[in-house]
Amino acid sequence: MTIAIFLFFVFFTLGLSWWLGRRAKTASGYFAAHGQVGWFVNGIAFAGDYLSAASFLGICGMIAFYGYDGFLYSIGFLAGWVVALFVIAEPIRKLGKFTFADALSAKFSNSRGITLAAAISTLIVSVFYLIPQMVGAGSLIKPLLGLEHHWGVLLVGSVVITIVVTAGMVSTTWVQFIKGSMLVVFCAILVVAILANGVRKIDGFDKNAFIENTPPGKKSPPILVNNPGPDGAVGPLEYIRTFSDSTFEQYSRPAKTTDRLPELTGPTVVQGSSLLLPGGYFSGVRSEKWIDRMDFVSLMLALFCGTAALPHILIRYYTVKDPTAARKSTVVGIMSIGFFYLLTLYIGLGAMVSGNTDPRDSNMSAPLLAKVFGAFPFALISAIAFTTVLGTVSGLILAASGAVAHDLIEVVGKRKLKDHAKVGAAKVAALTVGVIAVILGILFKDFNASFLVGWAFNIAASANLPAIVMILFWKGTTRQGVIASILTGLITSLAWLLLSGPAFKEIYKLNPADAIVPFSQPGLVTIPLAFITLIIVSHLTRRREPITN
Repeated sequence: MTIAIFLFFVFFTLGLSWWLGRRAKTASGYFAAHGQVGWFVNGIAFAGDYLSAASFLGICGMIAFYGYDGFLYSIGFLAGWVVALFVIAEPIRKLGKFTFADALSAKFSNSRGITLAAAISTLIVSVFYLIPQMVGAGSLIKPLLGLEHHWGVLLVGSVVITIVVTAGMVSTTWVQFIKGSMLVVFCAILVVAILANGVRKIDGFDKNAFIENTPPGKKSPPILVNNPGPDGAVGPLEYIRTFSDSTFEQYSRPAKTTDRLPELTGPTVVQGSSLLLPGGYFSGVRSEKWIDRMDFVSLMLALFCGTAALPHILIRYYTVKDPTAARKSTVVGIMSIGFFYLLTLYIGLGAMVSGNTDPRDSNMSAPLLAKVFGAFPFALISAIAFTTVLGTVSGLILAASGAVAHDLIEVVGKRKLKDHAKVGAAKVAALTVGVIAVILGILFKDFNASFLVGWAFNIAASANLPAIVMILFWKGTTRQGVIASILTGLITSLAWLLLSGPAFKEIYKLNPADAIVPFSQPGLVTIPLAFITLIIVSHLTRRREPITN
């Protein structure tokens, strides 16, 4: 049954893509669905595009492993839509046509320099955002179909490339609409089941087997040992109160130093109330050292500023007919996304309480929780999670292919392409980006999806947002200032991330204490730096090149 439901979703998605593909023969149809998507459909598609593997698999897993800190990602992701609604939505629709670079260069007679810088930024942000989606896909396929991680990544990559190459934005929009609707509805049903079950472990929980799966150098997820509240159905607020009064245990396994697996230490007794406070994952929040606190502040700033600067989110504004529809669709998206993020708190805590998580892979916490309630819920939630990955990846690949075909080839390369040739170039670019994403998804398999998305948000917020805001609201902005700002934000944020402690530990396999930068999230430094760079360079070049309206 699990495989049958999963295959139904896959073939339904591919069939829909093929059927809608007949309507996307022109460049306007391929990149922007002819600008004829209704505002309500586009708003739900915003949710489908934005609620990625990080939102569903990553956040739920982080809450299940660390408690409230995972929910801080939800708060940060949602808060970013305030910027999108009040700053970006209507102006970006007025300026752009197909890509993010269109909007940036519109006031400068389609500057080739701005287009080149924006296209490079689009490609890098898209690739960094693609990695966690592929990681989540690989984690999902392993328990669902019994395949290894790399086969899951290859499967998702193949299906998504087929969707994008077949129909572009038309099919992508409807895949995201269907996926966004199902994700919110069925996660709400899952939360109802969690509340009906109450704060208690699943029957037959094997504590020894659970803690034995704890990897070296890690703590086991919290294990419920005492629930003083009611043993049965509870309401949403009572669930939180009962969880807060409950007692948990955690075991630790030291880092592996020999061929023999190191022994477990513990247990450490943890109160539920402490799991509902910050500091479980972002340990710097409770630190007395200001430098440790800066890491968390920097991440929240990046999440707040990054949403309105993500290329695959920005291009969705071109699919509606006018700025008013852009604003309405943003409101619908915020309502859907906000409701879903509230659900993630209960799904994550429910997964922690159930004990049916995998200590080796936090990304599978939500689907494994659904498995508690039977094979059908597990199959359904897993299939929806799969379409979650499909929807987000297709939007990212579409943004990247537009950057290559429209921005780099046509605008920068000055090769005027007919619609058929432009769509063909975009499809080749989509295939190339898809293959790169598959390779990186296999290489980064041990990372949490939400953590990796934080990297993409830092880069997007540093490279793209300062340029967008200053073009819209400061008449003194010049072409050179925009180019310098994009490149400064892009290079400094990327370099910072690659020189951070997590990169030293997970990528280079070195001691994270030897990292060159003082904290892992660069936004607090690189976002202001990009703003300052734009202002200084614009002042130096303003007389030679005034802005044109």
